[in-house]
Amino acid sequence: MNHAIVAVVVTFQSGSTIDACLQRLRDARDIAEIRVVDNGSSDDTVEVLQRHASHDARVRFIANPDNPGFAAANNQGVAASQSPWLAFINPDVMVDAGTLATLRERALPLGDCLLGVEQVDEQGRQDEAVRRRDPDFLAMLRSPGQGSKLAIARDPASTLQPVPALSGAVMLMPRTLFDRIGGWDAGYRLHAEDLDLCRRVRQAGGTVAIANDLQVLHVRGVSSRSRPFFVEWHKHRGLWRYFGKFEAGQRSLPVRAAVWAAIWAHAALQLPRLLRGR
Repeated sequence: MNHAIVAVVVTFQSGSTIDACLQRLRDARDIAEIRVVDNGSSDDTVEVLQRHASHDARVRFIANPDNPGFAAANNQGVAASQSPWLAFINPDVMVDAGTLATLRERALPLGDCLLGVEQVDEQGRQDEAVRRRDPDFLAMLRSPGQGSKLAIARDPASTLQPVPALSGAVMLMPRTLFDRIGGWDAGYRLHAEDLDLCRRVRQAGGTVAIANDLQVLHVRGVSSRSRPFFVEWHKHRGLWRYFGKFEAGQRSLPVRAAVWAAIWAHAALQLPRLLRGR
């Protein structure tokens, strides 16, 4: 049976990491295709993609003239591939040679599933946001700062830990499930689309889980550092879209209005930090 994997990578201003990311993917086991979709980078990202494509027939790329968003670009990458297993990999993620193949082996007996792995930074610190719960909008009303925190603790006793949601930096799933749930929701531009995908996998009866004993290096936020206001805007816009899809229909008009206000109040709380960063 064909268990080949396509690695789908969405880039934007990713010149500082994409070379190493692609070399790791080219060296990884059972990667039959690598599809990179660039969202209008103005740095040397596309030149790096061209070089890798010229040396490895598995590497193909799409150079979008503009930025249609992370979800839309992931859908483009999937449409340009054929492998039965889909691995979504951020351009600042470095995989070891056997990580994705091992993750697929964990997925095979589960059937419909969406799996992730532990992520660590360059100092070996674990990313607490890898394991996530669904957004709790009522908690956000009670406390905009606390209600927006989604991290779930690692269960040291669990090799494969079921969780409501995963970070979109590393995800693996069967193409059959991806097609059945309609892929990524391209209505999101940046942020919350991974929460949305996980929730729809669960609604379809699939398993969402993280392999606690597998890990990747994640050099976080490389393409986001130059545009923090853009990122925060779309992060909160994504939360509002998520609420509208999954919860708004069950809430009264006053509650919907209050959630809208809480989301944007939380966005406003980020402004001092962003201004200091400039």
